[in-house]
Amino acid sequence: MSGSWAGLDPGHDKCGLVRCDPGRTLVTDAHIDAVEACLQRLATWHHEGLEGVVLGDGTGSGPWPGRLRRLGLAIAVVDERGSTLAARERYFSLLPARGWRRLLPRGLRLPPRALDDVAAQLLLERWLGQPLGRADGLEPPLLERERRARRAQKRARTVKA
Repeated sequence: MSGSWAGLDPGHDKCGLVRCDPGRTLVTDAHIDAVEACLQRLATWHHEGLEGVVLGDGTGSGPWPGRLRRLGLAIAVVDERGSTLAARERYFSLLPARGWRRLLPRGLRLPPRALDDVAAQLLLERWLGQPLGRADGLEPPLLERERRARRAQKRARTVKA
């Protein structure tokens, strides 16, 4: 094991995807993509030297081994149980709450976005047997539907006022 690997938290509509550096100490890329965009990104990374993908065995993982084999990537499947709850906890350690949200107990904090990329990082860490840091400023953009939902909530609050 000497090159970079990716962690993939598969879903039906979207997937969490991370890539670590060749030294396997740092997550250099983190994304939440639709399935097709995820496949395209993995193909690009493979051309850049990606060795393989650590795949979670949970929801939506069924077709992924075949897709990854067609790309020519090595596959390692890991147990995905508990990764969603662990991702929530890990999110707040990687990206601490700011402002008044710091005052809330951790159990009451809700992440402001989907956590699929953090879950993918946890899967990769389980396989590597070590925690990974994150490159500075590594925060995936909101999915378009999350942006629309936030705009709608903002409009609804404005109308009520």
